[in-house]
Amino acid sequence: MQSDIITFIFMVNSTTNKSAVIYARVSSIGDRQNTDRQVLDLRAYARTNGYDVIKVFTEHISGGKRNEERAVLCECLDYCDKHKVNTLLISELSRLGRKVEEVQKNVIRCKDNGLNIYFQKENLSIFQADGSENIFLPIMIAVLGTCAEIERENIKFRLNSGRSQYIANGGKLGRKEGYRKPKEQKAEEYKGVIKRLKNGEKLRDIAKLEDVGISTVQRVKKEFNL
Repeated sequence: MQSDIITFIFMVNSTTNKSAVIYARVSSIGDRQNTDRQVLDLRAYARTNGYDVIKVFTEHISGGKRNEERAVLCECLDYCDKHKVNTLLISELSRLGRKVEEVQKNVIRCKDNGLNIYFQKENLSIFQADGSENIFLPIMIAVLGTCAEIERENIKFRLNSGRSQYIANGGKLGRKEGYRKPKEQKAEEYKGVIKRLKNGEKLRDIAKLEDVGISTVQRVKKEFNL
């Protein structure tokens, strides 16, 4: 019964509302990675399919974080609920998260609120054109999420193995003695932190939003006299 009501709500919204919100995420801070390509591709999809993109949310944070730790994602989902957005556009499943249970929580929340999510890479969505639920989505979440977790563990294993072998052969970890990162490089690497410091945001909030340690924020604040 509840599923039928949700389907009905979605079908009504789909015929009267073609609003869309874009959510894009990358793990790294600064210019090592950016969300430009994701946003451009999703805007192109929206234009082709008649969606009106009313807001774009971008986030630089690890996909392995819990949902509650991802401030921009939480803000995005709250915005979609509040403004009765029709569809949330995301480039691929992993952008919503790399932990199966966290992705599932978000999908269930959106489904219960009649909010569709479209994953561009996988060409999958919560609801199909007729308003029925996509029965393949939970399977894909489980499979892709599990594969991502296995790959993450494999990478961790290889890194630890290589580090151990390096140390066993007499290698030393860490920066060379006396090395100092150029200030210009720091300014580029921590430009997000610097911008937030200039805006007067709290140190703990900056550390959380920029995915760095609070000691790093304090060091940047001191070095750049902010």
